[in-house]
Amino acid sequence: MSSDLDDTDLPPTPPAGVLERGLSILQSFHEDRLRMTLRELAASTGLDKATLLRLLGVLAKARMVHRHEDGSYSLGPALLHMGLLYRNTFEVGARLQPALDEVMRQTGETVAFYIRSGDERVCLYRRNTSKEVRHHVEVGTRIPLADGGSSAHVLLAFTGGQTPHQAEIDAQGYAMTRSERVAEMASVALPVFEGDGSFLGAMVVIGLASRHDVAAQRRAAEIVREQLALQGFSVRGAGV
Repeated sequence: MSSDLDDTDLPPTPPAGVLERGLSILQSFHEDRLRMTLRELAASTGLDKATLLRLLGVLAKARMVHRHEDGSYSLGPALLHMGLLYRNTFEVGARLQPALDEVMRQTGETVAFYIRSGDERVCLYRRNTSKEVRHHVEVGTRIPLADGGSSAHVLLAFTGGQTPHQAEIDAQGYAMTRSERVAEMASVALPVFEGDGSFLGAMVVIGLASRHDVAAQRRAAEIVREQLALQGFSVRGAGV
């Protein structure tokens, strides 16, 4: 007997383990869905409401989720604390921030530092421009590498991935994109290496394409190089 249901209409298969189930709840929240109802969480995780309520109670007690008066849920303050601890373990932060600040001051555009986490890039540090029309980046933002953007190409190039910008990165030391991931935005990203040649991540400068033309992107790349060098970093690994 045929069915009108497509595979995409079927609820997700719930994780089997208790820990995996708890993680699936936390991973259901994202930028476009900061609060979720019990019904929405059930649809996202595939868990039944009784199981959800039990797990949400445990997560709320640990302050990993917060239950609002209207019955909806959001991520809790314990996760912010953990995130800050994670950032503090990333020792380069104290040296990266001055570089971000100065690059933003000289270019007038938003600057961010991304690392690779699985198939995503994660923003660890950023300095948003004060210009009225801008690309706004938040710390902790996770973006699939497959979505593109110059920093994604740089991260792929130096972590064993494949990118159509490989030749450009090898020759020039940076990747430039225009309206690739975000319409009307242009970005240039450079790899960041520690003094011992270990790859850390990608620093990107992104601005409105109409004012951040190719010449401005190249100037931004040089400014990033200069500022990283002043903080003891390199845009080329040892032996490159």
